[in-house]
Amino acid sequence: MTKLENAAYRDPKRPIGERVNDLLSRMSLAEKAAQMVCVWNLKKETLLDEQGRFDVKKAAEHYGHGNGLGQVGRPGDFGGIGPRRSAELTNEIQRFFIENSRLGIPVVFHDECLHGHVGIGSTSFSQPIGLGATFNTDLVRKLYEMTAREARVRGVHQALTPVVDVARDPRWGRVEETFGEDPYLVARMGVAAVHGFQGDGKFAEKRHVIATLKHFAAHGQPESGTNCAPVNVSERLLREVFLSTFKAAIHEAGAMSVMASYNEIDGVPSHANRWLLRDVLRDEWGFTGTVVSDYYAIRELHVRPELYGHHLAHDGAEAAALAVRAGVNIELPEPDCYKHLIELVEADVLQESDLDELVAPLLAQKFQLGLFDDPYVEPSEAERIVGCDEHRELALQAARETITLLKNEGDIAPLNLSAIKTLAVIGPNADRPLLGGYSGQPVQVSTVLDGIRRRAVDGVEVLHHEGCKITIGGSWWQDEVMPSDPVEDRKSIAAAAEVAKRADVIVLAIGGNEQTSREAWMLNHLGDRANLELVGQQNELVDAMVATGKPVIALLFNGRPLAVQHLAAKVPVIFECWYLGQETGTAVAEVLFGDRSPGGKLPITVPRSVGHVPAYYNYKPSARRGYLFDDVSPLFPFGHGLSYSKFEFGAPRLEKSTIGITDSTSIRVTVTNRGKRAADETVQLYIRDLVSSVTRPVKELKGFERISLQPGESRDVALKITPDHLSFWNIDMRHVVEPGEFAVMIGPNSQVLQTVTLTVK
Repeated sequence: MTKLENAAYRDPKRPIGERVNDLLSRMSLAEKAAQMVCVWNLKKETLLDEQGRFDVKKAAEHYGHGNGLGQVGRPGDFGGIGPRRSAELTNEIQRFFIENSRLGIPVVFHDECLHGHVGIGSTSFSQPIGLGATFNTDLVRKLYEMTAREARVRGVHQALTPVVDVARDPRWGRVEETFGEDPYLVARMGVAAVHGFQGDGKFAEKRHVIATLKHFAAHGQPESGTNCAPVNVSERLLREVFLSTFKAAIHEAGAMSVMASYNEIDGVPSHANRWLLRDVLRDEWGFTGTVVSDYYAIRELHVRPELYGHHLAHDGAEAAALAVRAGVNIELPEPDCYKHLIELVEADVLQESDLDELVAPLLAQKFQLGLFDDPYVEPSEAERIVGCDEHRELALQAARETITLLKNEGDIAPLNLSAIKTLAVIGPNADRPLLGGYSGQPVQVSTVLDGIRRRAVDGVEVLHHEGCKITIGGSWWQDEVMPSDPVEDRKSIAAAAEVAKRADVIVLAIGGNEQTSREAWMLNHLGDRANLELVGQQNELVDAMVATGKPVIALLFNGRPLAVQHLAAKVPVIFECWYLGQETGTAVAEVLFGDRSPGGKLPITVPRSVGHVPAYYNYKPSARRGYLFDDVSPLFPFGHGLSYSKFEFGAPRLEKSTIGITDSTSIRVTVTNRGKRAADETVQLYIRDLVSSVTRPVKELKGFERISLQPGESRDVALKITPDHLSFWNIDMRHVVEPGEFAVMIGPNSQVLQTVTLTVK
């Protein structure tokens, strides 16, 4: 094979654009088409032997033609191997493609990195919905910086993360993958995540990876709350809520890739939506990166057997043409519809220049990653870095900051271990690893029971009983969801009650599991719900624990907000934990026994029932007028979260109370810790345009800052108010600031607020 060592594209000193143009000019049609496809499950048939080792004969048989390949998907699932071996394997595959493609073009390895790299031994931290509860962008940046390093050192170049969907329907099973219901919060977290993944975007030290924003767009409010269903929103709402998060991550953090979404908007599926992917994303926003398909989504433009089809195309070839015209650079995860690209060009359905336009950014990213110049990783570094103690401590910090105290009647929490002789840990989530979907396999996982037993002092007896089941098994990967047997559950509940009667205090770990809220990717693998109540006999378990007369502290673990009216009415203390990651038990025990005060805030509203959906806080003035026989308010509002301490907010002060439409100001408030414990509080800023050319939400989050205060300590917190915070898409569909008065509200959550008026002239 001629290496063309003197070709311009081989020279690392030349500008990337020049290298791309030179390489593209040398490529055949087949080589260009090869850059637009990926292999995932097919790697088992074409690259690996039965033991999961690289098979050079298989590789030569399938890829020895010299055309190369664009990407290899999800090396984290290479036969369940650890960091060193996975680094060695990606090196072997990379070396084959560089040495056996005519032009020596490397492959990109992509993987899932939702809350840690999905690999054996990787560090696993709080699910994004839990990270949203931290209201801590600096922490989020550090977590994804850590994830990028663990992934890159194993040979991964592109993360299919972060999810910057705005979750506006809690019935949807993918809520846990999002940062919550508010576009401002999601945007801030998304920007932080991209900064963590990509760093400065130079990739010089092999510590960072390409971030892929998903799912573009409006995936988080599907019809009926069912995954991939149509999204029926106006352009104004689309731009203000669902597109704004992507725009922020692209413009502020330089996100290099976007994944198109499965759903349709106004009858047009995203993978065929030229207005979305070309007019808005590329032309209007100036995006120069790559658009990757969601898995098998191009096939769905025709029909995906045993699932559904959009029926925009007669077959896979026509689906490929639609996606190319829309601007989808590469098909994931297998060569399916894009395997027809050559024939489509030869039949004049597409032009070779259509492919050139889409291949060029793919090549540019390979140059930017340094893969043409230094494509291999060091296996010993993977072994040293992945899952190290430093990363474990960061995962623990995320778990600590995620935990949200919803209710604490009588200040029962924190528990005083010196006053307890026997503690009962009851419930289906008490002794279960709780990671959530898209999780790797960390070296260690602590359960609630583990953490409490380790933290309990000598002389405190810790009892345990499951109480009841949520589902049988409950693995995220287990397709069939098997409800538990009510008869057996009731026997178990009775036994758990006998155990609980022996205790001074009951810790009740309930909620959901990885099956009851998850991505519904096939008809036999569902995860959306028409009911938000606790699954199974858990409410009966609650009643049995309360009937013992002992104090009950409930820990909720779940991927979506649950309508726990029954629990809230009966139990004095409730913590929302979401999924805390590998350090679950340690973090729970620290908060439960007062080593740390909880400081999380709800990133999504907890509704009273499924009938209260939609329940998001930033509704329009004519909504939420009231229900017959029911309360229209949320069970727990957005931004809510209690502390073991008491915080006092002083009177808010505007730096300037009158500004021009292009000017900025700030609001200040003094926050004082009046309690006896060091604790965190999150100052939240909301704004409402009081009179406007189109209706505006009753309030919108436009700023926040999480602070830590010692007992008696005060801090002056200043939050900026810029034209971007005041602007919206007006009656003429122009993004402007309209003169007038704005209510500027500040406080600890979306309901407890002090208001001042800002005049804009």
